[in-house]
Amino acid sequence: MFDPKVGLVIRYDFLWRDDAAKGLEHGKDRPCTIVVARRNEADNSHTVLLCPITHSPPSNPVQSVEIPPRVCAHLGLDEKTSWIKTDQINQVIWPDDRLPFGVTPVRDGEWTYGEMPAQLNRKALQQVRFASKGRSLSVTRRSHDNEWER
Repeated sequence: MFDPKVGLVIRYDFLWRDDAAKGLEHGKDRPCTIVVARRNEADNSHTVLLCPITHSPPSNPVQSVEIPPRVCAHLGLDEKTSWIKTDQINQVIWPDDRLPFGVTPVRDGEWTYGEMPAQLNRKALQQVRFASKGRSLSVTRRSHDNEWER
């Protein structure tokens, strides 16, 4: 029911590198696409890599994937041009039996916007891998386990 799947678009408390460097622990709830979801055999959790979706035009086109208007409409996003940013990701541990802290409902009873077309998600993942090899990828590791107790 709550399994993360590559290509799902969720609303997540995405934390940008600059904000994390300032000591902030929370970001802005925004659409994010799951580009990697790897199961951890020990506890059935998943290590998930999330790319943010934003309206901000890219400073470097190699670090983003433009989302066509028809895809934005399919996902229920607004009509403004949007991009998947591929130079900054959040890494999240997704528990086996619940949504991780930071994922918020999109609409009543729904926790996803829908699925990104596979071709766009593959392109985003390719760019993430390219940025990783070139050491220009910023990974913000998020740990929210203790937040459930608050």
